[in-house]
Amino acid sequence: MARLNLFDPEYRKNPYPYFAELRRSSPVTQVDPGGMWAVSRYDDIVEVFKQPTRFSSYGQRAAAIQPWIERNPLADSIAMMDPPQHGKYRAFATDAFKVRVLPRIEPLVRAVARDFVVRAREGGEIDVCDDIASAMPMGVIANLLGLESAHRKLIRAWNDDIIAINPGTPPEAQPRIRASIAEQERYLLGVIEERRRARRDDLVSDLLDAQIEGHRLTDDEIMSFLFVIMVAGYETSSHMLTYALRILATHPSLLDRLRAHPTEIPNFIEELLRFESPVQMAVRLSVAEEEIAGVRVPAGAILLLLVASACRDERYFEDPDRFDMDRKQRASISFGHGIHFCLGAALARAEARFALEEILPHIRGAHITREPTWNMSLTARGPLTCWMKFDPAHDAQSRSLVPGYAAP
Repeated sequence: MARLNLFDPEYRKNPYPYFAELRRSSPVTQVDPGGMWAVSRYDDIVEVFKQPTRFSSYGQRAAAIQPWIERNPLADSIAMMDPPQHGKYRAFATDAFKVRVLPRIEPLVRAVARDFVVRAREGGEIDVCDDIASAMPMGVIANLLGLESAHRKLIRAWNDDIIAINPGTPPEAQPRIRASIAEQERYLLGVIEERRRARRDDLVSDLLDAQIEGHRLTDDEIMSFLFVIMVAGYETSSHMLTYALRILATHPSLLDRLRAHPTEIPNFIEELLRFESPVQMAVRLSVAEEEIAGVRVPAGAILLLLVASACRDERYFEDPDRFDMDRKQRASISFGHGIHFCLGAALARAEARFALEEILPHIRGAHITREPTWNMSLTARGPLTCWMKFDPAHDAQSRSLVPGYAAP
């Protein structure tokens, strides 16, 4: 087959036939842009994940740093560290998620979902990417970091720009992205200075008070934490909810089933993660010359671990292109594997569950009205726009809203 270009418009619409061909004929092969090495089979990808001393996470910098970027704090974040440095920062971040993040997201997510229900029941066309899939994680992140509500829209703009950094970023987009990173950093520096003068009940204050091996974090380290929180907390949650609503539109029997049996929503989410993994690939760097699936990969090669391909590997999943929430679940790598398993995995699952629990009782049908437009992220493929209409439910279930919420 011809060398695959990961930013070809047809690939962006539906990468799965391309992944299937790679698994069949070229499980380790070079792809464009830049001649990076794509690894497409489940077993090979898991083996690379397990070997951080041979396959370095500094490969992630290939997506975050390009010659035309003067500075990108994301490139120095925990996501791009190797042991032993990674372990020190990981322990702090894990504790922050358990203590600070998970206990406070439920009311935030449910409130955004209830607002969405009001608009969805009106029956008009809605861009779900903008109306809920972005609004939900933006609200959560803004609350956790103590950002002003007026700046929430900026979070999406900053994230859309920073995830568009890759070896194939078009020249005309580069000045805008540089300006966006600088604007985000200026804004967050102002937030850090405000918290330095007066602490609040938020993650920025926690970072200022944190100590790792007896040392307080520098401003650069705090900035890198904030960049990765904003990117990771936004991207996966946003795409998960958009994909969930699209799948319910194309599988109406599932919508009926989940309305009748909401306790099955977690099973739906697990199959969603396999079927439309919001993280399409992870990036690694080969420290030395290596052999993967019989292919010699040179030292210093950038490896693209095609997580979304692994999740449809026919060696692991029977009839992998069929959405089946009753399938026997196997070890998921949708959020990575090994030491870099995504810290936000529990957060993303919880956000999706809370949102669906609020939405599904009040709609009885979902319809895709336009073809989506797709982002240009190397690692997290997802829609930028997704226009849909919803049929309101009028049964008793739809009227049994949570306390304090009146049906429109």
